[in-house]
Amino acid sequence: MPASELRLLSAHACFGGVQSFHAHASQACAGEMRFSVYLPPQASHHPVPVLTYLAGLTCTEETFMIKAGAQQWAAEHGVMLVAPDTSPRNTGIADEAKDWDFGAGAGFYVDATQAPWSAHYRMFSYVTEELPALLAQHFPGDFARAGIFGHSMGGHGALVCALRNRGQYKSVSAFAPIAAPTQCAWGEKGFSGYLGADRAAWAAYDASELMKKAHTPFPGGILVDQGESDKFLSDGQLHPELFEAACAAAHQPLELRRHAGYDHGYYFISSFMRDHIAFHARQLGAQAS
Repeated sequence: MPASELRLLSAHACFGGVQSFHAHASQACAGEMRFSVYLPPQASHHPVPVLTYLAGLTCTEETFMIKAGAQQWAAEHGVMLVAPDTSPRNTGIADEAKDWDFGAGAGFYVDATQAPWSAHYRMFSYVTEELPALLAQHFPGDFARAGIFGHSMGGHGALVCALRNRGQYKSVSAFAPIAAPTQCAWGEKGFSGYLGADRAAWAAYDASELMKKAHTPFPGGILVDQGESDKFLSDGQLHPELFEAACAAAHQPLELRRHAGYDHGYYFISSFMRDHIAFHARQLGAQAS
């Protein structure tokens, strides 16, 4: 299958639009990659803004579309949703699926530089370059009006992709992001495996470190939601306070909302999904139904 071709896996009517799942041969990841797309009803009449969601550890291209309840709000605001898989799969790398927090399902949205991962685990390039180009060929998205958001590992990925591609993404938000991966166990494990021992190289994929070098990169603001009963918050994996401090130093408007009683899962995410879709729709100039 040539890299520009898609294989349709399934399609479903949903809130007046179409939910579909696809596979294709990826050049960035040197193998098959999968992603999902929700086209709102407005897309049958004109190009619509594009909002990419990056999922967290162990998730696939299906998780967000099945669990988040986002399609109803995307249909209301006229926004196309995209959700790629969280890593390459079945690459032949030994022990690729051994750990739940490294390897398959845990690409951390970086371009790996260390063998054997560097041959396939190039999720940063996949998300920011290859996938948008592919989508532009096959779907009625207005890629001049693109936003990005995500959860946990995907929240980390969304913040990093946006901060490193400010001209490409006009809006960014996150649910319980791994906001300072160079200072938590998940990040140290993933980055040392994918990027090597030189911690200086890790900063390119740390949203808090990137924000320290910026100055109001997103004048319209950044939205972050965090559950206060999130076990990974108390375990020191997320560090929203470090991203909050970095935003303050960078004069970056940030709405960091802390929610009592909410944990790390999709019950939390779905509770505030309406707010995130509306946040992006405003910044992307979406046309409501």
